[in-house]
Amino acid sequence: MAGSDAVFRPAPLPYALDALAPHISERTLTLHYGKHHKGYCDALNVLLDGDGLAELPLDLIIKRSHGLAARQTIFNNAAQCWNHDFFWASMKPGGGGAPAGGVKALIVESFGSTDDFRQAFLDAADGHFGSGWIWLTLAGDRLEISATHDADLPLTDDVSALLVCDLWEHAYYLDHENRRAEFVTAFLDHLVNWEFANANLAGAD
Repeated sequence: MAGSDAVFRPAPLPYALDALAPHISERTLTLHYGKHHKGYCDALNVLLDGDGLAELPLDLIIKRSHGLAARQTIFNNAAQCWNHDFFWASMKPGGGGAPAGGVKALIVESFGSTDDFRQAFLDAADGHFGSGWIWLTLAGDRLEISATHDADLPLTDDVSALLVCDLWEHAYYLDHENRRAEFVTAFLDHLVNWEFANANLAGAD
């Protein structure tokens, strides 16, 4: 994420701009990645100019600015840089569908079945008011679904994130208009990168 001279920039996309169509169009991804995500990183670089936090990796900038009124703008932009990098990696072309591997076993143990997990994820997204993110996280030896507002993220609670779906309107409005549930359904059924989730699960051990 951090480049030379402590300049923060979006991580390269792991697929082409048109690779997630029709669920996320090339136009949406171009604007979301190239404008919104880049804008957060550009703003963070300006905010950190001459600040000692600039020498730290992104995760520590997030943790050390969290909850501090004087650092709220730094936190917001740093967290949004991190969240977006994690969101892009949470998807892949031809993804979605039934989970596999260790994540599947924990999903069944934590939610009862993969269908119950899918419904719980959809319900949590539908019940979330306003902008934010919906996460699949590892809490102890069980999985949890949680929604966060604005730029908030599990990292500040030292919880291991496995997957995330962006609930901000700019993530889906051009393709799905106000039908956020339709977008989250497409995320689960066609986009989720379960290999990424399993890698994060293995890294949390």
